[in-house]
Amino acid sequence: MEFYQVEETNVLRVVIRWIVDVVVMICLAWFAIYSFGTQVRIVGQSMTPNLRGDDVVLMDRLSYDFGEPERFDIVVFEREDHKSNVKRIIGMPGETVQILSGYIYINGKYLEADNDLNQVSLVGLAGSPIVLGEDEYFLLGDNRDGSEDSRFANIGNVKREQIQGKIWLRLAPFLDFGVVE
Repeated sequence: MEFYQVEETNVLRVVIRWIVDVVVMICLAWFAIYSFGTQVRIVGQSMTPNLRGDDVVLMDRLSYDFGEPERFDIVVFEREDHKSNVKRIIGMPGETVQILSGYIYINGKYLEADNDLNQVSLVGLAGSPIVLGEDEYFLLGDNRDGSEDSRFANIGNVKREQIQGKIWLRLAPFLDFGVVE
């Protein structure tokens, strides 16, 4: 009779370990996907040439849970109409942004940027100085002539709470697979 009790105890331990392992793996998978692997499909051409319509990218939520967005990060944010959008951070909280003669100025100083990310032909609201609040960002699409972004009243300055995460990896098309900068 003791033999059966020992056998039942061992089987119970194995089953409990198996259940705990499965639960831990599910939790780790959820954490990884939520933190680093939220898929986002790019809609439209506002981020060309870096991202094109129908590109599939991954968004990292975790980096902004523990840190703050930085200038030139490509972010996903929720608009006032609850649609998600992808744009690049240009102006940081507390700064003054203005577009003069086709160039971006931050606090009165010319913005040094790679890949002509500092040139703008359509100034919108940024023709006059825009002072960002302590929790506001100024976002632009990389395709400056074909982007609805912070230059326009229907988007405007984006609050920190609207920013969902940072784009970090392109999955599709497969030929363009890689880290997004």
